[in-house]
Amino acid sequence: MRAMILAAGRGERMRPLTDHTPKPLLPVAGKPLIVWHLERLAAAGFRNIVINHAWLGEQLPAQLGDGSRFGVSIQYSPEPAGGLETAGGIAQALPLLGKEAFLVVNGDIWCDWDPAHALAQREAMDRSHADAWLLLVDNPEHHPQGDFYLAPNGWVQAEQASADVAGLPDAKSRLPRLTFAGIGVYRPGLFTAIPAGARERLAPILRAAMARPGVLGSHHVGGWTDVGTPERLDVLDARLRAAG
Repeated sequence: MRAMILAAGRGERMRPLTDHTPKPLLPVAGKPLIVWHLERLAAAGFRNIVINHAWLGEQLPAQLGDGSRFGVSIQYSPEPAGGLETAGGIAQALPLLGKEAFLVVNGDIWCDWDPAHALAQREAMDRSHADAWLLLVDNPEHHPQGDFYLAPNGWVQAEQASADVAGLPDAKSRLPRLTFAGIGVYRPGLFTAIPAGARERLAPILRAAMARPGVLGSHHVGGWTDVGTPERLDVLDARLRAAG
C-alpha cells in the first residue's frame, strides 16, 4: 500500500516561522514534523511514499532525499506556486500512487494513530464498496463545530441523517459530530475527473461521496494535534519532550 504526505501548503498562520521554512519541516521535539510521519509510516511497513510540495518546496527533497535513511522510498510531486489544494495535489500525484486505494496524511498534523491499520480500512472499503475512509477525532478548542457525523454503522455523513439511515436505535438519538484528522484512505477514482493542474479542494469531493453513501470512518481517541499556529507548535513540542 502506498502513502502520500501533503506538504504543499503555505502555512500563513504559522508566519513568520514559515517565511523561510515549509511548515512540514518545522522542528518538533528535535526533528522536523514530517519526519515523525516518515518514521511512523516506515514502522508500519510502508515503503513507497509520495510527498507533494510548492511553497519553498525545494527544501523538502534537499533535507529528506530519497527517503532511504528513513527506510522508505520517497517520490516527489512538485506543484506550481500557490499549490493545487488538497484534491488537486492528490490528482496531480495519481501516476505515482498506483491503482489501489492509498493512504494520505496531512503534513501539518501530529497523530499517534498507527498507519498499519490502513490496510484493514482498505479491506473494509472493499467489503462496503466505499470510496474513502476518514480518521476522525474529538473537536479541538479551535474547531468546536467539527466537520462530519459518524454513524454507528461506520458511515460518515455530511449532515445529521435519520435514525434508520444512520443505524441508530431510535429517532431521538444523535450522531457525534467530529473533526477530520487529516488522515484518510482514498480510491484513485475519486480524483480522476480533476483536470491536470487544477486547484480543487477535498471537502466537496468527500461530501459528494458521503451522499451515496461512500465514505467510512473511525473515531481516534489518542493523541492528535493540528499544528496550525506557532502556539500549538510550542505546546506539541513541550508535550513530546516531556514524554521522552
